[in-house]
Amino acid sequence: MSTVVRPLEFSGDSAAVAAIWSAACGVGLSMPSHVARYHLRPVRCGRMMGQMALVDGQPAGFVLASAFADDARIAPATMGWVNAIAVAPDHQRRGLGNALLAWAEARLREQGVTDVQLGGSVRSVVPALPVELANEPFFAKRGFTRAGAQPYVWDVGRDLRGYASPECVQPTDGEALPGQPGQEGDLLRFLEREFPGHWRVDLEDFLHLGGRIGDYVLLWTSRGVDGFCKLTFGDSVQPLERYYPYGLPQPWGQLGPIGVSADCRGKGYGAAIMDAGLRRLGEAGVIGCLIDWTSIVDFYARFGFAPHRQYVRMSKRLSRA
Repeated sequence: MSTVVRPLEFSGDSAAVAAIWSAACGVGLSMPSHVARYHLRPVRCGRMMGQMALVDGQPAGFVLASAFADDARIAPATMGWVNAIAVAPDHQRRGLGNALLAWAEARLREQGVTDVQLGGSVRSVVPALPVELANEPFFAKRGFTRAGAQPYVWDVGRDLRGYASPECVQPTDGEALPGQPGQEGDLLRFLEREFPGHWRVDLEDFLHLGGRIGDYVLLWTSRGVDGFCKLTFGDSVQPLERYYPYGLPQPWGQLGPIGVSADCRGKGYGAAIMDAGLRRLGEAGVIGCLIDWTSIVDFYARFGFAPHRQYVRMSKRLSRA
């Protein structure tokens, strides 16, 4: 067999990336081509790097990495990510994965990166390493270790049929309403003030793609926007399937991220905007609802959510070249 590698073609490799990822990760994490196209779009605030491995001229594996040295609000300049890496099952255990990972680490090192995380980047393919893939030993052998004393994050889900506001939802002096045209600037200013990292970048990307402000629920108080939650529907501009809602009843919908101003926390605003978002999804006909990338499972359990998928956060300190 003849094996060659070439740069990932961000505008032309989406079908191959989707096929390799889906074959390697299985039905529960399958990736349609339109989701791959979304993940391969150039980021506006950093650099994406990728490599494709070909065996006898056919795509067999790929890696996608990213760094954001130009925007310290996202992460320190020394932080980088391996967004995704996959090798088709027929070509595993032949060194392709090792070679692709080594390439990504070398390119990130050239960008000044000293600390690498698996998953979790801006426009993340996965929040971290999916536990169900059982490939933690592969990365551990190559120097990755679990991050922190509690390294797990989860996606949680529930059937929204029969949803009723739980007891934790109490009246507040704020009002949670779907965003209206013209309120984009209010939301952006709130995020710049309270959440200037990933969530701000996601809104900028969302608006750049022509996303509708009505996909956000805004919490209004006497001083303006003091909280938000984002909703994703089947017709939203950013693809719903990137959250892997498979296994939940259809129609699908997604909620998150969700956040309130620092000085408003602990006052019931989070529960109020969560409730408003879930009722909005239900009114739109959503049944299977997923909330991605969270470590506060107990909070969402109060709204009837249960773990849907588990991930383990892994990171590595790069040695000098």
